[in-house]
Amino acid sequence: MILFGGLLVLLFVGFAVTQGIGSSGVPSGEVAVVEEVPDDLGHITQEEFDRGFERQVSEAKLKKDPEPGSDKYEEIMTGVMGELIDRAWIVGEAEELDLSVTKKQVEEELATIKKQEFPSPGAYQKFLEQSNYTQEEVNDLVELRLLTTQIQEAVTGKAPQPSDAEIEAYYEAEKESQFTTKESRDVRIIINKDKGEVEAAKAELEQDSSPANWKKVAAKYSTDPTSKDKGGLQKGITEEFLQGPLKSAIFDSATSELIGPVSFQGNNVLVEVVKLNPAKVQTLDEARAQITSTLGQEKQQEYFSEFVSDFQAKWTQRTECAEGYLNPKCGNYVGDGRPANASEACYEEDPKTPAKECPAPVTPISPALPGSITDAKPKGEPFPQRPLPESTPGTGEEVPTPVPGGTPPPTGE
Repeated sequence: MILFGGLLVLLFVGFAVTQGIGSSGVPSGEVAVVEEVPDDLGHITQEEFDRGFERQVSEAKLKKDPEPGSDKYEEIMTGVMGELIDRAWIVGEAEELDLSVTKKQVEEELATIKKQEFPSPGAYQKFLEQSNYTQEEVNDLVELRLLTTQIQEAVTGKAPQPSDAEIEAYYEAEKESQFTTKESRDVRIIINKDKGEVEAAKAELEQDSSPANWKKVAAKYSTDPTSKDKGGLQKGITEEFLQGPLKSAIFDSATSELIGPVSFQGNNVLVEVVKLNPAKVQTLDEARAQITSTLGQEKQQEYFSEFVSDFQAKWTQRTECAEGYLNPKCGNYVGDGRPANASEACYEEDPKTPAKECPAPVTPISPALPGSITDAKPKGEPFPQRPLPESTPGTGEEVPTPVPGGTPPPTGE
């Protein structure tokens, strides 16, 4: 499955359904029924499940099949059922969107996969033997890969385009940070811990500060590997990365003026400014294509996220599983309200092996800082949730929470 990109797992993942529709009405010999898909996919058979279960046991390199009811059995059962159900969901969704894949497309895609993943025909045959896949099953996986891509493209293609107002608002909000090239200077430098070496370089350059002589002197005296072979030249130096005497030497001096030695981070530096590069601001027209692309991708992501949520809810309601094969993708699954990927240790009083990560006990929200919501940033700047203020003992009055690094809150005295 890894070789084929995890075709069925990553795109449509979700949380457990907290209530179901009761007992199963799945026919004998089948493990699940998915409505509104072709019969050959909508009726998932025991045989299909057994093959998938055997394959996953083999991939896990287990010596024997796990016993029903054990944690390992539930893990593998859920994984196999998820793959089989996902297949039906994807094909069903593709039909509703009037999408399809031809046999030729499957052959071409498989040829590409073989070329990328398998160095020889023998390697591919070995993969089939070791993975316990038939050629027909591989073809089905490739078809699902193509359908998944088509669904994503079809859905995101329906996302609304950013409006002129949104583009202009984004430009104004981000003009300084994204669309302004700050003032900078091109300089030539000599760097050396030995102050005497820098002074010797300065003496030679005072006699001849031509680019040709800078190239000789920098190679002779400078220890800076990034500039010594380029005549000491460094382009586009901005103020934000400098401080102290070196910043003053570069940004308070005239061009062609030798300044130094200047002490900087344990080194001595000789500087000559050779070019001033004024700040430049892109116009809205110049930045429009980039902004349109950025906002367009954001809208596509949001639109697709909404689609995935609706997709999961719709197809879960259309799926019924047999007893013993219930999992979060089944409409008749009765969950416990816990996320499907949450460790059981998160809910045990004294677990033998503590969980590395647990979900939040409440549904997290994303409040925004007051005044930070704009047309360019409709969700604003994140405002972290904080604990409720504590009460003053004996009074029940809330004590204001101090702002880190700020002025202590008033105490009322």
